[in-house]
Amino acid sequence: MNDHIVRAITGDGYLKAAAVLSTDMVERARDVHKTFPTATAALGRLLTAASMMGNMQKIEDGSLTLQVRGDGPLGTLLAVSDAAGNVRGYVTNPQISLLEKYRGKLDVGAAVGRGMLTVIRDLRLKEPYIGSVELVSGEIAEDIAAYFVQSEQIPTACALGVLVDVDQRVKAAGGYLLQLLPGAPDTLIDRVEAGVRKAGAVTGILQEDPDPAALLRRVLDGFELEILETTPVEYRCYCSRNRVRATLVSLGAAELRDIVDKGETVHVGCQFCDADYGFGPEEVAGILAEIENRA
Repeated sequence: MNDHIVRAITGDGYLKAAAVLSTDMVERARDVHKTFPTATAALGRLLTAASMMGNMQKIEDGSLTLQVRGDGPLGTLLAVSDAAGNVRGYVTNPQISLLEKYRGKLDVGAAVGRGMLTVIRDLRLKEPYIGSVELVSGEIAEDIAAYFVQSEQIPTACALGVLVDVDQRVKAAGGYLLQLLPGAPDTLIDRVEAGVRKAGAVTGILQEDPDPAALLRRVLDGFELEILETTPVEYRCYCSRNRVRATLVSLGAAELRDIVDKGETVHVGCQFCDADYGFGPEEVAGILAEIENRA
């Protein structure tokens, strides 16, 4: 089954929910960045969360960025989602040594360390909304839930999972976000927490049935659930040759002239994907001429 997000609401109107199957896009990120298992799990969880949160914004041409800056060996993790939930991202140190809490359980929290989670919402206004909270555990899901409670005052349950196979490929990945709506009774929190505990790990459920709607029904067992929308998502980068060319223009005449004098082809790689853009001396000379003509 291809990756997709489902959005839902309970019949009583007190709880909204989103869930995503993200196996393919996390595997794509692993392939692009050549991540080792601990980095795959950490970046995969962040991409999964960003996908759901970006999709929830419903602002055309908007975007959402999640940045985790910890003092652990992974360094900085970044995930960017468009308005549909398509994502791209990177991790500073993708090939750290395997960190496990115990055999078979990756220790993402230790790999991330202590630090900050920053959420940037670009709603196509004059300035983006930026909110930051201290990391609670570095395990990503708990940190996302804490962000919603502290910065947006929305009671939230979040679960994220990435299962890495013995060959280091992504076997299953996904997650869910559950949020109480205004007017919801306090007793609802206990029901949701009980459902989360009973359902168990995300990846275990997705291995049985790789359907985000089934994941939500398992977690929200006992609730009447209405599926509102289903959206396909993927790992998608928006880099292009024209955008890279604009970056070269920003280098300025002096640096471009030095490149032309050396007579070498300049290679610019995208930090989000495996695209490589080559600009030969003649093309760089053309860019330089444009700058000098405008001066």
